Order: sequence, then structure tokens, then C-alpha cells
Amino acid sequence: MSPALEAVLAKAGLQVTPDEFLSLVADAAKKLAPPHPDPASYFPPDQRDALEDVGLDLSPHRITDDQGRARTVVAHAVLRDSALTVAEAARQLGVDTSRIRHRLGVGRLVGWKDRGSWRLPAWQFAGAGVLPGLEAVLAAVPPDQPALVVAGFMTTEQQDLVVDGAPTTPREWLLAGGEPRRVAALAEQLGTPA
Repeated sequence: MSPALEAVLAKAGLQVTPDEFLSLVADAAKKLAPPHPDPASYFPPDQRDALEDVGLDLSPHRITDDQGRARTVVAHAVLRDSALTVAEAARQLGVDTSRIRHRLGVGRLVGWKDRGSWRLPAWQFAGAGVLPGLEAVLAAVPPDQPALVVAGFMTTEQQDLVVDGAPTTPREWLLAGGEPRRVAALAEQLGTPA
């Protein structure tokens, strides 16, 4: 495999081989880049708006769009690769795996099923704990919003959240000691028309 790809993966801190990463990209491409020429038609308007709000390009396919679609596929693959399993999350938090499954069930952690196993996006963890204010933010997320939309929201700069004079992501805002209610108010709007 290409030494250049190995170097990029190492620099990004991704713990996968180039072959594993390319397999993740291929899986993401199958999920996010269907052959249908108008992917927006697959979703009702509220879900379409939520997906577009977090950066997914659902416009009809044009040859000139391939670069943007490639970025979306890679972003999905990186999100999936960086997500924790239930066992990894339990080790990080110092709890039993049943506690992680319970937290997923009551909405105190967010995740998605991938080939029958839970995957928990890494954005919700900080050190040996969870992100400060996480429970308040997740309680505000509309129940119809998929975990991948929530992950996109939490890792995308928001103009309403400013740290040191610059817009920041909800995750960075909370890590900097920002008020969770501000993030929760934004999270309530996921899936609603802008």
C-alpha cells in the first residue's frame, strides 16, 4: 500500500491500516453515494434539511460534484473509524458494558448499530468521562435525528457559539466550559427548516 496514505493516516491519528481505511471508504460510498441521480428524493423534507445542515450534499449528481461527494464519503468513514465499541466506551468510562448499553437506551449516550454492534461517536467522550453537559444536549435533540446527524452537528462550527472571538463547534464550546443550554437550544432545531 502507498506509504503516502500510511503517513496521512498516522498524521490524522487514525488507527487503521490503509487497506482497512479504503474498505471503510468503500462502505461509506455505498451508503452515502447511491447510484440514484437525486439522493434528496430519498428523504422527507425535515430529514433532508437536517442532513444538509450538517454538511451532506444531497443535490442531484453532476460530474463536477465528485470532489464534494468524495469529501462526504471520507468524513463518514473517519466518523465510523473513530467511533468506539461498547467495550471500548466501558473501558474509557470505567464502567461495565451493561451501563453503556443502558445509557444508550435512555439517551444519555448516542450511537448507531453497525452490522449488529453499537458504535458510539468519539465526540461525546472527554478523557475518562463524557463531554461536560452531554446529557442536557442529548435531551434536547429531537428523537427522529440519527446519530450521524447529531455527530455532524456537534463537530461543525456554529456561528452562535464563539470562543476567543471565533465560531466553534458545540463540542469545543462545552470543553471550554460553555453553557450547555446554549448548545441544547441549537440542538432542538435539528431537523427543522432554517
